[in-house]
Parts: sequence; C-alpha cells; structure tokens
Amino acid sequence: MKISPLDIQQQQFKVKTFRGLDPDDVDAFLQSVAGEMENLIRENNQLKEENSLRNREMLDIAEKERELRETLLSAQRVIEEMKSNARKEAELIVSEAELKGERIIVDAERQLGELKSRIEEIRRQKIQFEMSFKGLLESFSQQLSSDERP
Repeated sequence: MKISPLDIQQQQFKVKTFRGLDPDDVDAFLQSVAGEMENLIRENNQLKEENSLRNREMLDIAEKERELRETLLSAQRVIEEMKSNARKEAELIVSEAELKGERIIVDAERQLGELKSRIEEIRRQKIQFEMSFKGLLESFSQQLSSDERP
C-alpha cells in the first residue's frame, strides 16, 4: 500500500482519554513526515528524470559510436581500395614504361644495325675508291713513264 504525503497529512488518530498522545505533537510530527516524504518523492522523481535523460544520452552516444565505427570501416575500405588502385596504376605505369623502354631499345638496335651497315658500305666504297685511285695513279704513272722515254 502506497502512502502519499496527503495521506499522512489527513491521517486522524483516535484520542484515548487516559494515556493518549498530544494531538498537536502528533499533527506536527505528521506534518513534518509529510513534508519530508514530499521532498523525497520530488527528489526521487527528479532522479528518475535525470536517469531517463542519462539513458537517452547513453543511447545517443551508442548510436554515434556505431555510426563512427561504420564510418571508420567505410574509410578503411576506401583507403584499401585506393591503395589497390594505386598499386594497379603503378604496375600499369611500370609495364608501359618497360614496353616503351623495350621499344626504344629495339629502335636503337635497329638504328645501330643501320649505322653499322652504312659504315660497312662506306668502308667498302673507300676501298673501291682507293683501288680505283691506285689504278688511276698507276695508269698515269705508266703514261708518264712511257711519255718520258723517247
């Protein structure tokens, strides 16, 4: 059975004629108890409200924490994806550079071959020129020798 401050204030006691209590003292005590009970009820209600507020705050914090975790996981996934894409892009750049390097080497080797062929052709032409020139010189020398003899 719950007792309210009003119940305490309105409580009446039977007065006994022989060893009874002083009604003024009883009323004063009941008023004091009712006031104290009223304060306790008010304090209890205030604490319940504060507890309810704290519970709502805890739920909000838990929700924010959950959202923060989800955001963190999402950020980690994005970072991993970015790393993976960067690795793939780097591998692609390296592959392209290797292919370009190989093409440059092949082209340089082709040019080297062409230059060697041209050098050989020039050497061959030089030898032919020298032989033709020697032949011409010998021919002139013979003509000069034959012209000097009378």
